[in-house]
Amino acid sequence: MGGDRLKIVLSLTPPLLIIGTLFFGGILYGFLQSLGYQPAIQKYDINFDAYYNVMFSERYAKLFWSGLALNLWVSFVSTFLAAAFALFGALTIRKTFFAKKFCNFIFSLNLPMPHLVVAVGMIFVFSQSGLLARFFTQIGFIASPSEFPILVKDKYGFGIILAYIWKEAAFFFIILMSVLQSLGENFEELAQSLGANKWQRFRYVILPLVMPNLFSASIIVFAFSFGAYEVPAILGVNYPQMLPVMAFEFFLNPDLNARSEGMALSMIIAMIVMILVVIYFWLTQAKIRKD
Repeated sequence: MGGDRLKIVLSLTPPLLIIGTLFFGGILYGFLQSLGYQPAIQKYDINFDAYYNVMFSERYAKLFWSGLALNLWVSFVSTFLAAAFALFGALTIRKTFFAKKFCNFIFSLNLPMPHLVVAVGMIFVFSQSGLLARFFTQIGFIASPSEFPILVKDKYGFGIILAYIWKEAAFFFIILMSVLQSLGENFEELAQSLGANKWQRFRYVILPLVMPNLFSASIIVFAFSFGAYEVPAILGVNYPQMLPVMAFEFFLNPDLNARSEGMALSMIIAMIVMILVVIYFWLTQAKIRKD
């Protein structure tokens, strides 16, 4: 038994060392670049100038804080609405066999779909040249496609929010359905026998039971939407830009001196995401200890 365990450890050690070196080495080198260490252009001084420039300089401060506000707005609203939509759907169809199978099938198709595909689909459907705008024009609801509301590439990020809701609702739905199925109906039947109405059964029985899983899933979705690049790059506007798009533009700058600002911005995003991941693992461990 001990020999088999040793073989497993020895077989896993080389790939784990390679992955760990690439991962943590990349983070370390990126952090050093954010501190101004760039040997390629003869910069060896370590300082926090890039962080100051990104957050407080006259040139970038407004871009950073407006981008951070947009990041928080999009991530919070899309996470909340995706969770609410999935919870409503799961509670509505969980007792209906055929509807449950159909929705599981639809969401199972949506779950592996790349976010890039969803973003492009939003343009085809919800843009002013998209299917909905042309359909409403054809039926006379609006005079021309230009009168259709701007839902993609708008400064409030509605197109980005729609894309995340469509994509992440499937993740919430599958988690909630598995939780509700594992709980069964005994708790609800007991509450009903004590005179609780539908709202009271939801508020005092169902919601407290699903909230730990729902909150953990929300942290994952919020962290992903906060740090994701492709959807805001396709559906966002030039100003305000979400932070991942802003960071990527620093890297596209031919002036390598801007690399430090881009890496500093990336480190800020990574730090916020890592804090959320730590909170998620802490909540998970707390739930395991409680169970």
